[in-house]
Amino acid sequence: MKRKIIEINEEKCNGCGACARACHEGAIGMVNGKARLLRDDYCDGLGDCLPACPTNAITFVEREALAYNEEAVLAAKKAREHKSECGCPGGRAMALDREEKPAETACNVSSQLRTWPVQIKLAAVNAPYFDGANLLIAADCSAYAYGNFHNDFIRNKVCLIGCPKLDSTDYSEKLTEIISRNDIKSVTVVRMEVPCCGGIEMMAKKAIQNSGKFIPWNVVTVSLDGRIIE
Repeated sequence: MKRKIIEINEEKCNGCGACARACHEGAIGMVNGKARLLRDDYCDGLGDCLPACPTNAITFVEREALAYNEEAVLAAKKAREHKSECGCPGGRAMALDREEKPAETACNVSSQLRTWPVQIKLAAVNAPYFDGANLLIAADCSAYAYGNFHNDFIRNKVCLIGCPKLDSTDYSEKLTEIISRNDIKSVTVVRMEVPCCGGIEMMAKKAIQNSGKFIPWNVVTVSLDGRIIE
């Protein structure tokens, strides 16, 4: 049948996962860091996901699609509740086992933070410390997950943090300004392994591309239990 249904522009999608959380029917999921309509018959065509998208990557189209199947949606919801899962793997409750360390090993750890503020939304694009800087763009959860974050990542870098899932802003434009206006020497992106964290990687990549500069950059992914994923 021909009916109204959503369409997602993957080029505009920043991977924040807001649309997947807004879709009560579970029609949208995150695949390789991008939002995707997983099942036509789960989409009711009402568009709760549209206002949730910060980049306007979702629109309505009229095309051939399976009819909305409310019975299948309810069954899927019941199955998810039974498994105690949520739309985003990053929100799944879990306990992480840690080997207890002697108390003295946690002492005398010096902060490597040398600039302020660290939030992307608060940073001034023309701050003098950006000139000649090695820039660190990090998902804010990564500093909590990775134990030696200061020494391994913040040391000798200007640090900016943000959350593509909770911050209602596409930071690619601001990051483009920072990179364009200043002599940035390199960019390191530190993200978590969860799909929604792909948004901060995509923002940084887009900013570098839009700046028109050739800058060495790399992405480091941290697992939920604090390991570097190769």
